[in-house]
Amino acid sequence: MSVTSELPLFPLNTVLFPGGPLRLRIFEPRYLDMVRRCLKTSGCFGVVLILEGEEAGAAVNVAGSGTSARVVDFDTLPDGLLGIDCLGEQCFRVLRRWQQEDGLNLAEVESLPDDPPCALPAEFAHLGELLRELLPQLGERYAHVVARYEDAGWVANRWAEVLPLNAAEQQQLLELADPLARLAQVAAWSTRQPPTEHV
Repeated sequence: MSVTSELPLFPLNTVLFPGGPLRLRIFEPRYLDMVRRCLKTSGCFGVVLILEGEEAGAAVNVAGSGTSARVVDFDTLPDGLLGIDCLGEQCFRVLRRWQQEDGLNLAEVESLPDDPPCALPAEFAHLGELLRELLPQLGERYAHVVARYEDAGWVANRWAEVLPLNAAEQQQLLELADPLARLAQVAAWSTRQPPTEHV
């Protein structure tokens, strides 16, 4: 049974995956207020990919699905701005979207099912082992991420974050409901050669 709820939206030029990390610098009043409310109520906000427009703009065209984000840590950055560390939680579909007077986007969203537990197939076991070596090298970025190297969906999501994919490709992966299909796609893309630079 699908569950609908209201979420504040944070349109970004990035795709957030369930279980994945997101670090943000917050400076706009509408988002400072949103983060304060989330911290006070232990609530989430929704991250959606910008298709047209700017992150700091009022009017943006966004993807029809995204991921809820929960703030897990925050600090004051050297430049005086608020820095927050978030974790992706659950995918959702945007049913209806509107704006508050301060420009904050709100949406009625339908929660999508979490990936079912799915063992990492033997043919993709190397992807789990490579991640086990790679993620600790990425420093604090993955400090709050709970490791599940034997789970196909979790491994697929982490590769979707660390491979040099464009935002449209990441959004395509986010919308693949089958974790094994998502894993097969990142495995195929992981073998692509990076574009060569022409001098």
